[in-house]
Amino acid sequence: MVEKVITLENVSLIDFLGIENQNIKDLASAFPATKIVSRGNEIRINGTSAEILRVNDILNSLLLHYHKFGKISSEQVQRLIKQDVLSGSDEQGNPEEMLVYGPKGVAIKPKTANQQKLVRAIQENDLVFALGPAGTGKTYISVAMAVRALKNKEIKKIIVTRPAVEAGENLGFLPGDLKEKIDPYLRPIYDALDDMLPPEKLRFYQENRVIEIAPLAYMRGRTLHHAYILLDEAQNTTPMQIKMFLTRMGPMSKVIVTGDTTQIDLPKKQKSGLVEAVQILRDVKGIGFVELDASDVVRHRLVKDIIKAYDQYEQQNND
Repeated sequence: MVEKVITLENVSLIDFLGIENQNIKDLASAFPATKIVSRGNEIRINGTSAEILRVNDILNSLLLHYHKFGKISSEQVQRLIKQDVLSGSDEQGNPEEMLVYGPKGVAIKPKTANQQKLVRAIQENDLVFALGPAGTGKTYISVAMAVRALKNKEIKKIIVTRPAVEAGENLGFLPGDLKEKIDPYLRPIYDALDDMLPPEKLRFYQENRVIEIAPLAYMRGRTLHHAYILLDEAQNTTPMQIKMFLTRMGPMSKVIVTGDTTQIDLPKKQKSGLVEAVQILRDVKGIGFVELDASDVVRHRLVKDIIKAYDQYEQQNND
């Protein structure tokens, strides 16, 4: 048996739990093999990993509904329970798909078939290239896999890096020390880590260099052992930079390279190191390649349509 505790924050307990905790009682009756108890602002779940994952998903959906409408009805609880039952065996028996729990109890797991392919590729290979447009979760899933490995003591540190290339803008002189200058480029990585680790834990890891977030230039001359190393926005590396990065790989390490070859921000005459690396390494055994597409986008529903519209426009121009 496994126990999970979910802490409710910024929630009116009576509006969320119902009168005399009726909403939680309804949820508990739908999962008789699992013990679900509400005490104060905590919900404790005891059961198998698979059932805890199902209950956790329902509670997350209820929280989203609450923050949108301000109250949870018994009908909404029953509706979500029915959806869970109808979702079939794929949602019931794969606790291994859950990568890590966030600090608020949110289960982080692959949401599409290609994201699942990326998880398997990372498990089976020490070097993986994840290619795809914005919003497909390639960086998010990669960070989640690294955090899980750190929590399971499979590695000693996480190193995340990306080239500091401006996305079609000239930001000019940036004030502050080195950290303040490069943080804007690394903000997406911090956002992902914030979803997966409590603030005090993340701060501790960074202060003790268990998690390093640094510009690509700082990788030169290093050999990285017992680590997950993630190169994000790799389409903006030069061939020399990506070769330098890939040769930093030490024993007991995994390297994940993510990028979108349709959003290269390098000068027009400069070849992308990611494009060249994929061409050179495609047939090397032990290297995994996963390509995500618009169907994997997990941002706003319009993002898929935007990507498709741009793809069609570029295809027409090429024709």
